[in-house]
Amino acid sequence: MNDIPAYRTVYTQLKQDIKEGRYAPGTLLPTESELEQRFSVSRTTIRKAIELLGSEGFLKKTQGKGTEILDTSTTQRLNHLTSITETLTSKGYTVTTRGMSIELITPPEHVADALKLSPGSKVYLVQRVQYADDRPIALMNNYLRANYVPGLEQHVNRFNSLYTFLEQTYHIILLHAWERLSAVAADFTESQILQVPLGSPLLCSKRISHVEQGPFEYSIIKLVADKYEYSVYLEGRV
Repeated sequence: MNDIPAYRTVYTQLKQDIKEGRYAPGTLLPTESELEQRFSVSRTTIRKAIELLGSEGFLKKTQGKGTEILDTSTTQRLNHLTSITETLTSKGYTVTTRGMSIELITPPEHVADALKLSPGSKVYLVQRVQYADDRPIALMNNYLRANYVPGLEQHVNRFNSLYTFLEQTYHIILLHAWERLSAVAADFTESQILQVPLGSPLLCSKRISHVEQGPFEYSIIKLVADKYEYSVYLEGRV
C-alpha cells in the first residue's frame, strides 16, 4: 500500500480529531480554506475527505452554514461501517484486548473465495479476545490481505480497535461491507473463553469489508448475545 492518496491522510486525521473530541458535536469544522492551509493540499483533496466522513455519519454539510460535526450513535448502526470496539467504547465501556495472535497463513478456501485471492496468496489472521469492563464479550478472527499490511505481525498486542489501527498505521479506508448475522450456540472452547455456560447463545457476525481496490477483510466474530446490540435505520418501501 504505497503512494497513499492525500485525501486518505486528511480523512484519517480529521476522523481522529472528531473521535478524540477536538471537534465537538454540534460545532462546525474549519473552512475548506483553513483545512487547505493546515494540510497543505488542494481543495479537491479536502472535499473528498469531507465527503467520505460525511458518508460515514461524522459530518453534515449544509449550504450557507458550513460542515457540522455530528454526534455518532451509541449503538452499532448497520448502515455505517464501524467496529465492535469503537461501538463499545462509545457506549462508555472500557475495552481491552486480552490475548492476541497475528499469523501469516495460507487462507482457508472460503476465505480465499471471499477475498477473491489468487492461488498462493497469503493473509494475516488476527485473533483476539475482547473484554468490556473486565468481562469477556467477543472472540474475533479477522483475515486481512497480507500485501496491504506488510509487517503486521510486528504490531501484536499494540492495539484494541483494529479498524482505527489500520487507518492510522496503514491508511486503510474501509468503504463498504457485507455482513451476515446469525445465532449460534457456544461450544466448549467458546464457553470457557467467554465465561458463559456451554450452549449459550452467541451472536455471530461474518463480514467482508472492501477498500477501493476490492475486498480486503473477512471477519468472523462471536459475541455474548445479551451484552451487545445492533440497530438499523430503515426508510421507505420498495
